[in-house]
Amino acid sequence: MESLKTGTDTLFLLIGAAMVLAMHAGFAFLELGTVRKKNQVNALVKILVDFSVSTIAYFFIGYTIAYGVQFFDPADILAAHNGYALVRFFFLLTFAAAIPAIVSGGIAERSKFNPQLFATFVLVGFIYPFFEGIVWNGRFGIQHWIAATFGAPFHDFAGSVVVHAFGGWVALPAVLLLGARHGRYHRDGRIAAHPPSNIPFLALGAWVLAVGWVGFNVMSAQTIDKISGLVAVNSLMAMAGGTLTAWLAGRNDPGFTYNGPLAGLVAVCAGSDVMHPLGALVTGGIAGALFVYMFTCVQNRWKIDDVLGVWPLHGLCGAWGGIAAGIFGLHALGGLGGVSFGAQIVGTLGGIVVASLGGTLVYGAIRLTVGLRLDQEEEFNGADLSIHRITSTPERETAG
Repeated sequence: MESLKTGTDTLFLLIGAAMVLAMHAGFAFLELGTVRKKNQVNALVKILVDFSVSTIAYFFIGYTIAYGVQFFDPADILAAHNGYALVRFFFLLTFAAAIPAIVSGGIAERSKFNPQLFATFVLVGFIYPFFEGIVWNGRFGIQHWIAATFGAPFHDFAGSVVVHAFGGWVALPAVLLLGARHGRYHRDGRIAAHPPSNIPFLALGAWVLAVGWVGFNVMSAQTIDKISGLVAVNSLMAMAGGTLTAWLAGRNDPGFTYNGPLAGLVAVCAGSDVMHPLGALVTGGIAGALFVYMFTCVQNRWKIDDVLGVWPLHGLCGAWGGIAAGIFGLHALGGLGGVSFGAQIVGTLGGIVVASLGGTLVYGAIRLTVGLRLDQEEEFNGADLSIHRITSTPERETAG
């Protein structure tokens, strides 16, 4: 019976890992559809290579920092219990690799390729696992202190703060240090529009992400005996709420509409296992409207050139999700309880501080040494030609 249980748990988590792995294709197509045509190849290559660098960094360094586990034992030991420990690494790797995938959308169209790979290695190998270990493995006794102070530990079931807010707040200093794309903002106050290059690909990316998010949230239970239909339905309700409010607030704009479900799903991750579905609907709805308002504010009023809006989408909606878990997870609002509003505030702010400092240090160091961005001519030609020496639709000459 024990062998059957471990085998079932391994299969359950492996399916989740595959679904979240597919989300990285969603990140790629979302970025591809949003950037200008001359940067589409770069978006696809960057996400794949970033994921591979993340795998190396997390396998050799990051997972050990977060959980104190290493994989240098003989294969017969690693394969024990149907290899569940290995599959758990695979599953959590797909979360860790989301950090550079999130950052990628903010710095698109003008960032150098190799320096970003270095940033990925440091972020996934050292900075992200530091915070991940604090929240999900009780490292350094901080969760114990929060529980003793507020009556409950910081609760983040599937990563609103640990993954999404963290990635968004790492991206913010990267975007600020990188600067806006040339020609985006003019001295006389005019803003040059850079509309999405391919709405169908943008929509495809959003749909792939939304489907994979079921694995992201539901499979965060990590063993099949802890699976909860509540998580699945809460994810669905938050997705619907985010879609509708973004559609309304964005006045039927397809870019806002397709980012709406992502905003809702980002926000519901933390409390998806404790909220009532109505609470999840409200959480997602607020996130959708928050994204539209803040994306517009960031781009037009503050003139911060965050290409995919990753700080509003992941940074702010993720932070809202961390706080919302402490509101809609309460018994008084139909939740399962076991959460504290104060603990959620402290944990969310802690994630913001670690991510912001980490992003500033990593991207600040790169800027001072090898530089962050392409030169003006390379940016004008596009990252596809400047970095990869090819365009997304190369014209083929035929012999006469």
